[in-house]
Amino acid sequence: MRLTLPTALTLFRIALLPIMVVVFYAPFHGANIAASAIFVAAALTDWLDGWIARRFGLTSAFGAFLDPVADKLMVAVTLFLLVQDNPTIPLAVISAVIVGREITISALREWMAMVGERTRVRVAGIGKVKTIAQLVALVVLLYQKDLDGLGLFHLGEVLLGLAAALTIWSGLVYVRAAWPVLRGHRV
Repeated sequence: MRLTLPTALTLFRIALLPIMVVVFYAPFHGANIAASAIFVAAALTDWLDGWIARRFGLTSAFGAFLDPVADKLMVAVTLFLLVQDNPTIPLAVISAVIVGREITISALREWMAMVGERTRVRVAGIGKVKTIAQLVALVVLLYQKDLDGLGLFHLGEVLLGLAAALTIWSGLVYVRAAWPVLRGHRV
C-alpha cells in the first residue's frame, strides 16, 4: 500500500488528537487558545485531504476508511474533554446525542455495505452542514473564554445544541434512506 498525501494528512489529524488533549490540560496561560488552534489545524487537514484526494485523483481504499474514523475520533475526543471539564447536564446530553448518532450511522453504513446497499447511505448535504456546525461549536467551546463581554462559551453551547439538532436530522435522513432495506423490502 502506497501512502498518499491525503492519507498522510488524515494520519496527521489523528496524531494531533493526543497533542490537543495534553495541551487542553496543560497548566499554562493560553492553553485554551493552543488547544483551539490544534483543533482548527486538524479540521483544516480534514478539508485539505479531501480536496487533494479529489483534485489529484489520490483516493485510496485505506484513505476512504480512515478519513471518517479520524473525523469521528476528533469530535468524540473533543466532546469528552469538554464534558469532563464542564460536567453539565445539557452538555453531557448533547454530547451523548452526537456520539450516539455517529456510532449508529457508522453501524448502519457498515451493515448497508454488507448487504450491498452502501449507495443508499452516502453522505448527504445536511451531514456536511452538521459537521461544519459541530466544528465551529467545538472550536468556540475549546476556547472557553469570553471576548469583550461576548459569552463565547454560552454561544458555543447554543451552537453545539444546533449541531445536535442537525445531527438528529441528518441521522433520520440516513435511516429514512435505509428504511426499505431495514424492513426487508429492497426498492
